[in-house]
Amino acid sequence: MFYSGIADEGAEDLAGQIRAHQELGWKHVEIRNLSGTNLTDITDEEFEQAAAVLGEGGLEVSCFASQLANWARPIDNDFEVDRQELGRAIPRMQKLGTGFIRCMSYPNSEQPLEDGEWRRQVVERMKELAKMAEDGGVILVHENCNGWGGLGPQQTMDLLADVGSANLKLVFDTGNPCQYSQDAWDYYLGVREEIVYVHIKDYLPKDDPDSEDAACYPGDGCGYVREICRDLLARGYDGGFSIEPHITSVIHLQQEASDPELAYRTYVEYGKRLETLFGSIRSELEGSEA
Repeated sequence: MFYSGIADEGAEDLAGQIRAHQELGWKHVEIRNLSGTNLTDITDEEFEQAAAVLGEGGLEVSCFASQLANWARPIDNDFEVDRQELGRAIPRMQKLGTGFIRCMSYPNSEQPLEDGEWRRQVVERMKELAKMAEDGGVILVHENCNGWGGLGPQQTMDLLADVGSANLKLVFDTGNPCQYSQDAWDYYLGVREEIVYVHIKDYLPKDDPDSEDAACYPGDGCGYVREICRDLLARGYDGGFSIEPHITSVIHLQQEASDPELAYRTYVEYGKRLETLFGSIRSELEGSEA
């Protein structure tokens, strides 16, 4: 297994993102935005520069945190936007040796489609994206977040079955169920056989369903982070665990930290706490085998 992280939560610029991961001693990084622009949207020249800097920093890119089918692209959004983004991403992934690209599965439109029609259109689009991924030798990893496939574990598994592609798998985000009034442990149990990558977030339980989410360090909230990570390790999972703290900044909502140094230190502390949590889990697992 290895640690990674969606690095724009630690620093806006690539140099700061690399520095945070070097301080943690991690060899992998998950790239979303570089100075405010998604990795799939920067120019070819900017990408080549970024690839060179990443190589000099000794970091491998574990996943592209793309915008495919995400919270800002409802089902009535122009599908060509996603096709073009994935088309730009694949050669960049090939150059960096990155196997995974994160996606979601299209929120419903402002004038909502009936569930069956929403599902049908989502599956139609995801089949085409999965075929592009297959042709490009990469894997779409669907996140349990906004979109039809994120409504619950059954919808997630139905999406995989309907698309029917080995190039569509799952990234499980431990914190997202807390945000959507779902039970993280139950969700995890329903999809764990298809998980190939993990996002680590956690939130304090809500006292009021209408209250704001309060992100917290891993294991301190309702995301069952410890239990999920323990079960994954016990089952032989050997993939990535990628942090997305959301404590000082929520990049996808354009909520950037007012204090960049605080964001950086929080990111590094988050990573260290995850390592401590894993140390405890390993000791527990070793004790159970004794």
